[in-house]
Amino acid sequence: MNQVSSSQSARQRYLITGAKGFIGSWIVKLLIERGDHPVVLDRDADAHRLRALLSDKQMKSFSFVAGDVTQLQDIERAVTENGVSRIIHLAALQVPPCAANPPLGAQVNVGGTLNVFETARAHPDQIRRIVYASSAAVFGPEELYGSATVGEGAPLEPMTHYGVFKQCNEGNARVYFRNHGISSTGIRPWAVYGPGRDMGMTSDPTKAIKAAVLGRPFTIRFTGGVDMQYVGDTAKIFLACADSELPGARVYTLRGAVVTVEKFIAELERLRPAARGLITAAGAPISIAFDLDDSALARDLKQVPRTPLDQGIAETIEIFERLKRENRLTSSELEV
Repeated sequence: MNQVSSSQSARQRYLITGAKGFIGSWIVKLLIERGDHPVVLDRDADAHRLRALLSDKQMKSFSFVAGDVTQLQDIERAVTENGVSRIIHLAALQVPPCAANPPLGAQVNVGGTLNVFETARAHPDQIRRIVYASSAAVFGPEELYGSATVGEGAPLEPMTHYGVFKQCNEGNARVYFRNHGISSTGIRPWAVYGPGRDMGMTSDPTKAIKAAVLGRPFTIRFTGGVDMQYVGDTAKIFLACADSELPGARVYTLRGAVVTVEKFIAELERLRPAARGLITAAGAPISIAFDLDDSALARDLKQVPRTPLDQGIAETIEIFERLKRENRLTSSELEV
């Protein structure tokens, strides 16, 4: 994948929707660390995940725009007033809210994504690329594909409204490229983990690490296979795709450490012996294939960041320990 130089990237302005969320906060962190000034679009200015990652000085190194992705004019305003040339679109409702209210889920997850593409269509000389969060939830359950690694081009059989909405976004991206030449990249994460992950079913491994640091019992709500992807790697991939000049409506499946939940718990206990016996798992496996091929990403990105599971867990423990020492390690999400 073609990369831009630091001097080129300095001339780009990045708009991140949903930047106060988990992956978005890490992308903002990477942009600031390399000298860029990101533009953050979100509904309100509360940013506890960003504050956990950034210094006080860094918290002044991005611009905040109050806006809602379901409102086309809010995205257009953020783009035009800030000279944005590349959009990283992460704002979305996760699986439980989409299941509880499918019309609202479609309004945010599909309608919001359409608004991002419509903004790019209205400003073809300004917007150079869109990167949006798809999801491994576009795939069906493991048994649908057999025991082999699920290859590129495998049939998509999402089992949730959330997965269907993400599949819809991938289709719409293809149409926008075919009809209007808008280049984009959809990225399909699985169980992304690390500091800041506190929502959704696949946040449970991160919650388990936090519980281990706090010395509290915690039960992961699913068993079976899982693809553990460290957030630092995921954020780097999003940013590399945003910097790409490759044309087309590309979609990449991510792959991290493919393990069982039981293997994850064993590794956590090895790294944190005091937590032995505190972390358990119960419930059915998640109905998403977890052994996925990322050859398209490897082909185009050339060097895919892959943090080993033990290193990712250790880094997460280290950050949680620092926040604990600073009396900033919240635990409210562990009650859910």
